[in-house]
Amino acid sequence: MSFAKEFREFAMRGNVVDMAVGIIIGAAFGKIVSSLVSDVFMPPIGWLIGGVDFSDLAVTLPALIEGKEPVLIAYGKFIQTVLDFTIVAFAIFMVIKGMNRLKRKDEPAPEAPAEPAPSKEELLLTEIRDLLKQQQK
Repeated sequence: MSFAKEFREFAMRGNVVDMAVGIIIGAAFGKIVSSLVSDVFMPPIGWLIGGVDFSDLAVTLPALIEGKEPVLIAYGKFIQTVLDFTIVAFAIFMVIKGMNRLKRKDEPAPEAPAEPAPSKEELLLTEIRDLLKQQQK
């Protein structure tokens, strides 16, 4: 089998195509969630905490070698990124929770499985049992 044919078979498998579609949709959904967080959730949170912007927090270390730039440790950006991640994770959790609730309402309640009909052996054993009980009386 040629390399190109083998690769084509691999790439056209259902799970590989499904995974690619999932990644593309995930990237697009990530943009939606990022916009939701930055444009909808963060402004009220910023307003509640008095407009504090963590991304400006940093520590400057002096240069150890003359003529070199000082080193900036921007720990505020890290705090802001962790806060953004927490809000994104919570927003996704709430969306999935809502979707699951709607999905449960749409699905009909599963019916109790019907008891399977007794096999021929079970019927025969039942008859034998009943005959033995009659003989003992």
